[in-house]
Amino acid sequence: VLCEELTKRGLRIVSGRTESHVMLVDLRSKGLTGKRAEELLADVHITVNKNSIHNDPERPFVTSGIRLGTPAMTTRGFKQEEVRQVANLIVDVLDNPDDADVLDAVRARVDSLVRRFPVYGR
Repeated sequence: VLCEELTKRGLRIVSGRTESHVMLVDLRSKGLTGKRAEELLADVHITVNKNSIHNDPERPFVTSGIRLGTPAMTTRGFKQEEVRQVANLIVDVLDNPDDADVLDAVRARVDSLVRRFPVYGR
């Protein structure tokens, strides 16, 4: 579901699909580095990792991709609808990296979502 929704919104998944809970996203079409995307998403409380892609033109500590997956979401009890929401929030950030209003709105939506699905014992 995450892979499908990200692809619908214009992101390229390296290998074109995923056969596991983890995927690698090529950010070159967005004009963002993996490092910048990781920082932007962390600022709105979404955790991803910068990651090199095949034949990456960027340095290893910058990268052209991000790696993300579903384990943290499924641990919280997210279902398909919530995973779709997260995918759309990720793309909203990547499409609007310099728009403080969009980033603030995404952060608020992420915070609301995780309050509805707390981590065990909290």
